[in-house]
Amino acid sequence: MLAALAPAQAQFLTEGEQWQEESVPPAPPFSTQGLVPFEVGVDSPLRFGLVPDTLQLGADGVIRYVVVAQSTSGAVNVMHEGLRCRTQEMRTYARWSPTQLPLPAPFASEAGQWRSAGETRWQGWRDHAAGRPAWALARAGLCDGAAPNGRPAQMLQALRQNPPLR
Repeated sequence: MLAALAPAQAQFLTEGEQWQEESVPPAPPFSTQGLVPFEVGVDSPLRFGLVPDTLQLGADGVIRYVVVAQSTSGAVNVMHEGLRCRTQEMRTYARWSPTQLPLPAPFASEAGQWRSAGETRWQGWRDHAAGRPAWALARAGLCDGAAPNGRPAQMLQALRQNPPLR
């Protein structure tokens, strides 16, 4: 039981010590079939979805996932991101670029390639527009206050119970 709780508590165990992010795994393969939709804001022109099979909780307390944003015109952005509930921060690790257009619906990672976002830094998710999806995910079920909301399956259940308003 303690081993199951270790990732969720990792952010608290390092209080007073210097926190260090573990090695970031490569961006995972994904498919847009079965996205879990979430609302970023009623004024957002984009529709957002989390790729459920990519949701992970690291031993460092970082929640990593792939998020898809699509405009009404069909433009698509896909990002591999991480968020830290304790510090209310997010970080983009990689962006997916399509290699074929138009994209079929649904599409998978094989229709493009991941490109590293470079040496990005952790940023407050309320500090910039790019952080709004992470903030929305945290509120909708990935975080329980300053801690991850349990295991990924529990986070997904909470996210599914907060469907978008559209």
